[in-house]
Amino acid sequence: FAQIPFFTLPPDTGRPADAPVSQDGWLLNGFRELGKVWDQLQQLPNLKRFLLAYFTYNMGVQTVMYVATIFGDKVLQLDSTSLIVTILLLQIVGILGAWLFAKLSDRIGNTRALSWAVFIWMLICVAGYFVQKGWSFFALAAVIGLTMGAVQSLSRSTYSKIIPENTPNNAAFFSFFDVVEKLGIVIGTLAFGLIGQLTGSMRNSILSLIVFFILGLGFLLTLRGKKLRDEPAGSESLPPPPASPVAGTPLAAG
Repeated sequence: FAQIPFFTLPPDTGRPADAPVSQDGWLLNGFRELGKVWDQLQQLPNLKRFLLAYFTYNMGVQTVMYVATIFGDKVLQLDSTSLIVTILLLQIVGILGAWLFAKLSDRIGNTRALSWAVFIWMLICVAGYFVQKGWSFFALAAVIGLTMGAVQSLSRSTYSKIIPENTPNNAAFFSFFDVVEKLGIVIGTLAFGLIGQLTGSMRNSILSLIVFFILGLGFLLTLRGKKLRDEPAGSESLPPPPASPVAGTPLAAG
């Protein structure tokens, strides 16, 4: 089904190569592009703050998404049918959450709407510590789904509005964004498991995730009242993106 929308996209006409292709291989080229984004971040303080906020609160979001059913199985002793219902509930309500918070962001702005979503996640951590088997677990799962869709859609939307408008390589910026997300997943789940091992309770692990959301909200609040997009010095003379190994096709498809 994922292939169906691709047939509706306009054809990619490509463009001539702007720079010679590196012979180091695609893997080293990928790391080199991420390094270039890191260098540009030093001239983009607002973007760097947002990525730091995303890195911290996303640790909590992704960890909860990964361990929600495990928590229901090991702690609440839910049967397999209830766990399947939980997974479906998270995904379906996530669609509604993305739509509702999109409307909210139109009224109050992206960062403020995102701050409210992160604050709700803080409450989720507290509620998760006390949740019991039954309707309270499904109610909490519904709230998680609501804010899960909101955080994911608003984060990517906000990031797209903060990256330099005239950047020649959108693909590298979004690759960096995905790397930040994956690092957050690794650290978040590691912290969850470690705290569970040390304290002997997954409830303590759930509650401890509130630290990530507090830090993320704090970094988000530093962006309040600021013009989010700031161009790096000398951005008008940024070099063109590297050429793709495929002739006539840009590496940075924007």
